[in-house]
Amino acid sequence: MSNLFLMKHILTQFNKTFENRVRLGIMSVLMVNDWVEFNRLKEILEVSDGNLASHLRNLEDKKYLEVKKEFIGRKPQTSYAVTSAGKTAFNEHLNALEKILRGGKD
Repeated sequence: MSNLFLMKHILTQFNKTFENRVRLGIMSVLMVNDWVEFNRLKEILEVSDGNLASHLRNLEDKKYLEVKKEFIGRKPQTSYAVTSAGKTAFNEHLNALEKILRGGKD
C-alpha cells in the first residue's frame, strides 16, 4: 500500500466533531477530569457563554457528554463529563492523528 493511499485512509478515521478548536478543547479538558463545571470550561477555553453552550450541545447530541444539573446553595450549576462513547470516539480521533504524525506507521 502506498504512503499516499495509507494517509488518505487514516484521514477518513478523523472525527469531524473534534475538528473545531472549542470541541477539541472541551474533550481534552474532560478526558482528564471527572466533572467540570460550565463556568470553569468557559474560563479555560476563553469563549463566550453562547459559544460554549452551542459546542456542548453538539457533543451532548452525539452522546459524547453527560450533563449534571444541580443547585449549590440557591445557584444552579451545570457540570459535564465524558461518556464512554465520547472517550472511545475521542481516543480513535487521537489515534488517527498519531498515525499521521508517525507517517502511517503503527
